[in-house]
Amino acid sequence: MSDGYPTSAQKAALRLICDHGRLDTKDLGRHLVNARASSTNPGFGPAIARMAGTLAWRLESQGFIAEAGAEWRTTADGRRLISCSSEPE
Repeated sequence: MSDGYPTSAQKAALRLICDHGRLDTKDLGRHLVNARASSTNPGFGPAIARMAGTLAWRLESQGFIAEAGAEWRTTADGRRLISCSSEPE
């Protein structure tokens, strides 16, 4: 988080949540890994997947996503931020 503005990683996570309707943290991590270019570093994928929880927590604290049971959904502010036209399920 940079002075209250979402980072590119946070925006990528927000876009994934918006595009999929709702995601739990594990699925968010899986999608984040798949969205990144591959690496020869064996710790790359697991590190990106672990970051999902932190990204979600920050997005929630900024009001861009909200809990929906065990999943995350975008809020109106989050959808406006990334110009996402889908509505939460």
